[in-house]
Parts: sequence; C-alpha cells; structure tokens
Amino acid sequence: MRTAWLWLLGTGILASIHCQPFPAHGDKSLGVPQIPSHQLSEPAPAYHKVTSTITSFALHLYKQLAAGVPGNILFSPVSLSSTLALLSLGAQADTPARILEGLGFNLTETPAADIHRGFQSLLRALDLPSPKLELKIRNSLFLDKQLKPQQHFLDRVKELYGAFAFSANFTNSATTGQINDYVKKQTYGQIIDCLQEFSQDTLMVLLNYIFFKAKWKHPFDRYQTRKQDSFFLNERTSIRVPMMQQREMHRFLYDQEVACTVLQIEYSGTALLVLVLPDPGKMQQVEAALQPETLRKWGQRFLPSLLDLHLPRFSISGTYNLEEILPQIGLTNIFDMEADISGITGQPNKTISRVSHKAVVDINEKGTEAGATSGLLSQPPPLNMTSVPFAQFNRPFLLLLWEVTTQSLLFLGKVVNPAAG
Repeated sequence: MRTAWLWLLGTGILASIHCQPFPAHGDKSLGVPQIPSHQLSEPAPAYHKVTSTITSFALHLYKQLAAGVPGNILFSPVSLSSTLALLSLGAQADTPARILEGLGFNLTETPAADIHRGFQSLLRALDLPSPKLELKIRNSLFLDKQLKPQQHFLDRVKELYGAFAFSANFTNSATTGQINDYVKKQTYGQIIDCLQEFSQDTLMVLLNYIFFKAKWKHPFDRYQTRKQDSFFLNERTSIRVPMMQQREMHRFLYDQEVACTVLQIEYSGTALLVLVLPDPGKMQQVEAALQPETLRKWGQRFLPSLLDLHLPRFSISGTYNLEEILPQIGLTNIFDMEADISGITGQPNKTISRVSHKAVVDINEKGTEAGATSGLLSQPPPLNMTSVPFAQFNRPFLLLLWEVTTQSLLFLGKVVNPAAG
C-alpha cells in the first residue's frame, strides 16, 4: 500500500538592509501599529483573526526546536501554519478540528470558516505588490496521477489559499527534478534542489515557499565590514566572521528582567527585523521568556537613539522533518491511520508520513536596487564614541522578521553560528 507523503517546504530569501532614522510620521514599532484616522471606522481585516495565533504557535514551536536543536534555528511561522491550515480543508471527520486546534485556534471563539477567511485575507495582503518590498507566498499541490481528489477541495484551496494542483508521476525519478526546477524558477534561482529525496511510495507533495527580498534605505558600507575573531560560539570558542558596522538611528531597549538587548531595524518597505541579544549565559532564560506578552511589552518600550552597531554578515538555513515535533505541540493525530485526508487523496486509509519545512535567510550589506541609495550614503557627523550606545552582536542571538501592516511573523530563528550556513 502506497503512503501519502506530505512534503511542506517553506523557503525565504532575505537581502538585509540598513535601518532608517526614527520615522517622523507614523511608527512601525512592533506591537504598536499606527492606524490612519480615516480607517478607524472601517471593520478590522479578516487576517486579525489569525495573526496573533500564528505568533503564539511560532513561539511554542520554537521552544520545541530549541530543546532538540543545538545549532542555528530558522523557520517561517506564516508558511508553516498556512499550509497546515490548508491541509485541514482536505481532511474529514474530526481531523480538521484537530489540526486547527493544534495550531492554537479556539474553534468556539473562531469558527473554522473564519480561520480560513483569515488566512485568505493574510495571504492576499502579503501578496500585494510593493516597489520597496518583494514578498511572495505560494502553495502548490503535486498529486499522483492515481489520486482522485474532490473537486470541492481543489476549488476551496485555490480560492482561500491560492493553491494550484498539478498531476505528478512519483514513480518517475525525473519528477523530483521537475519540482525542483519549478521552485527554482519561482524563487528566481535562489532555491536549488529543495527536494532531495522522496520514495516511489509518495502520493502527494504539498509545497509552500515564501520569498522575501528587501533593501535598506541606507546600506551598511561594505568597506567598513571587517573579518575578525569576534563571534563567540561559547565561552571558550570564537570564530572569524565578517562583522558589519554602522552608526545610525535605531530603536532599541534593554530588558533587565529578561536580561537581553532588543534592537529593531526597519526596512524601506513594510517590514521590521527584530534582533534579541541575550546577556552572556542568558540564552535559555530569554528563550523561556518568549511569550506574546513579552513581544508586546518590547513593542511599547522601544526608544530611538544613535547606536554604534556591529552585526555579523551571515546566511543561515533551517530544514526540519516535523512529524516528530508537531505532535509535541498538539498536532497529535494527523500522522496516524485515524486521520482522514480522503478529501485530498480521494482514497481512504492514506496517511501523512512526513512534514518537511525549509527556510533560508541571508543578511548582508547590500540593497536590492543598484544605485537606488546612492544619494543616501552620507554619514552622521563624527561624535565622541563614549556618548554613543554600543551594540555588538558577537554571540548567539534571536531574530524575528515581521510584516508590519498585518503584524505577521514571517521568520523566527536563532543564530548560533553565523558561519554554519
């Protein structure tokens, strides 16, 4: 009997950029979005029903990964949660409720129909074209030609999640290359060989990718980047990394209770990068304190100041088989024979045997448009260094990448070794 393998791939590319000064009009601070006065009487967008739950799910999943992964961590909460929610559309009996409740939704307070409309609203909002921010989130279904999925399911996933279904022959080894070529094309050549293995028993690949690319309003000066023994993996070991440097206006805070410095860097578009630097030896304490309430508290306390910033240039990725991790956070029954996914497969007694997720983030000095920032390269006048706060990210730190308009968490991760890839 052939088993239905579900592959979930979430991939993202981040071209890092330089922060802008504290905005004079409006505030993109995490947790305190500014609502234009003319919108105050308008109904809240449907995505407000899902974004806070996605954040809670992300923090819960992060703690499970941190407990078992000693190195770098990176995943896309929006990518992963939206694809699992999509999967619930093809489930039958009580399996949809199990999946949505495992994601953290209270179906008494938020019915399943509202959840799916929330994801529809979120994905459409994130997909709106912007000259300053390139963001694509896509879902695709590759179904074995022997399957006969319900047309109602195919129509709903297309309408709500923008997902298209393709027929595939998984007994043909060339299928892997065809799917890889598809993803490579969709991500402009950034993601290569995303699928490296699947057996001939595979019946279905549920593919999700997120592509993010933005630029700094004022790039880091690459001539100021220095490669030096400056990043401490632990108390005894340091490695040579390219350390970017700049002195610029940033919004940041020091949380004495949690024992960490939190820095907010703004993109030219509607996105924020939040970096959390634990005090030496306090990483586990900071991870334990990661709660939605903590993030809201930070968002309300950020203050602008000129900051002397030293940040490593790095590229990290995360690849996970989540079938062993998801049951630990409540998704307990989507991998056994009791889970009914016949709406997708068109056949009973097919199970999901794998949930695979991959994310990639690349942070460097460059923007994405050549010459677009050439007129903005002036540096602030020299100041006495002793009067400028100093932030050196020379030990493991956390990163959270947000889309501001929807308050959605695109990426969450931990940089333990910036040279590990």
